[in-house]
This record gives sequence, structure tokens and C-alpha cells, in this order.
Amino acid sequence: MPITITGVETKRKPATGVSVVWDEGQFVFIVAPKGLVACGAIDVEVLDKFNFAVTVSEGTVEQPLVTPDDLLKANVMKLTKKAEELGIKIGMSGKEALDKLV
Repeated sequence: MPITITGVETKRKPATGVSVVWDEGQFVFIVAPKGLVACGAIDVEVLDKFNFAVTVSEGTVEQPLVTPDDLLKANVMKLTKKAEELGIKIGMSGKEALDKLV
């Protein structure tokens, strides 16, 4: 099971991309100083209870989110209250959301 960790460039502080792939699936997220930009494998409701800033974008079977770059290009579909407090909105790109999390 390959796990890939990569640096993700932002305007202010560095972030870290993590991609995990196995035989029948994958998930990906970007860790920033103030929270996560993640794929649909991450449960927004659970992390909302812990007052954590998280945005979620969802891929499809035809176009899965596999790399951190995929997340940066995808639109935010779900977010926690904490992420909303930081100015993140549904429909923003993952890159725009990440800029608010660094």
C-alpha cells in the first residue's frame, strides 16, 4: 500500500499532502497549520465535534481525487463550522481553502 507524502506550496506557510492508495481505493488530504483540505473519506461531522477546520471535496469513480493537486483543483463540497469561521465557503477551490488554512 503506497503512502506518498509531498510538500504543498502556499502563499505563506508550507503544507503537507498525504496520498494513500490500495488495491481498491485511495484517499488524500492536505495538512495545514489551521486544518485539513480532504477528500470525501474524511468525516466532517465527526471533526466538527472537535472544533477542527476541515474542508471536503468529493471525486467520482471516473475522476477520483488521488493526489494533493487533485484536491487543490476540486471545489469544496462540505466544511466544518471552524473552516467556515476562517472564511472558507462551499464552492471555493481547494487551493482557495488551503490559503485560508495556512
